[in-house]
Amino acid sequence: MKRLSLGLMILVLAVTLGCAGMSNTQQKTLSGAGIGAGGGAVLGAIVGGSAVTGAVVGGGVGAITGYILGEGDK
Repeated sequence: MKRLSLGLMILVLAVTLGCAGMSNTQQKTLSGAGIGAGGGAVLGAIVGGSAVTGAVVGGGVGAITGYILGEGDK
């Protein structure tokens, strides 16, 4: 569980610091991917499945959702 918390903290820092100079759509895509990956990892661990699989699926869904929301703002 400590590895999961450390990974989530690193992911949050990367998303926070990595958004400088990006367009609104790029920021929302990256934020959606980060939030989805974090949520998927936690959900995967809670239900007894693979946290890694949950992070991958959640990250993909979050990225797509963030992209769609970013494009909708235009």
